[in-house]
Amino acid sequence: MRLMLDTCVWGGALADLTAAGHDTIWTGDWETDPGDRAILKSAYEQDRILVTLDKDFGERAIVYGEPHCGIIRLVNIPARQQGLYCLQVLRKYAEDLDRKAIVTVEKNRVRVRLAD
Repeated sequence: MRLMLDTCVWGGALADLTAAGHDTIWTGDWETDPGDRAILKSAYEQDRILVTLDKDFGERAIVYGEPHCGIIRLVNIPARQQGLYCLQVLRKYAEDLDRKAIVTVEKNRVRVRLAD
């Protein structure tokens, strides 16, 4: 899958996801942070699922109708486990993400909001 990791996602998750064969970029490598709107737009234009810790992206997608290619939001997942959690979500919810779902991941719970 094609993924974009938001700056707030631990940079080490990039190695985990890339090693598993996913085409992944990390916005932490960008020279400047262009802000949430530009990041969501860039992920959409590049056909990438956005991985973030920030709930604002879901709001941008749901409330403001900004287009996206799927969003994975990690909630209270320790930094060094973020890549592993993403891999589990990608395996289990690939079809939902292909349909532009927003997947919210907590340690003991996953919520999937399918695109309207």
